[in-house]
Amino acid sequence: MTPEQEIKMIVTRRSMMMLATAGAAATLMPRGAGAQVEIPQMEVARSAACGCCGAWVEHVRRAGFVMRETVREDLDVVKAELGVPSDLQSCHTATIGGFVIEGHVPAAEILRLLEERPAATGLAVAGMPAGSPGMEVAGEKDVYEVVLFGKAGRQVFARY
Repeated sequence: MTPEQEIKMIVTRRSMMMLATAGAAATLMPRGAGAQVEIPQMEVARSAACGCCGAWVEHVRRAGFVMRETVREDLDVVKAELGVPSDLQSCHTATIGGFVIEGHVPAAEILRLLEERPAATGLAVAGMPAGSPGMEVAGEKDVYEVVLFGKAGRQVFARY
């Protein structure tokens, strides 16, 4: 199974569970052997000059998210307003379902966040680790953490 197929399988299963658990109304559209579930829209703020931001947006779109991108030059202001700690910052910031997504967070972890809905501000992948979504570099893969952050502190949400 390719990484894209694996993400789609996770997205479909988690989206169905997330929407059923939340009692949300979803539009199911037949597609092949399965069904496609409508996923909440994500708002992304990024710099015009950043190529890896566009690659991350494409990763999340392939996972089924509907995206709205805003090109901004004052990303520090956006991050401060949304409560992203300076040591967790990366090159783009998104919001979805009341959460902040900072940096190269894998789509599967965003879906998990939306499914579990912990008391937190959001998820972050600090910096720009090689091998994270949007930062794929042939032959290079850093070990990195997806951090859940908020008023109650921080914890590792996933390791890659």
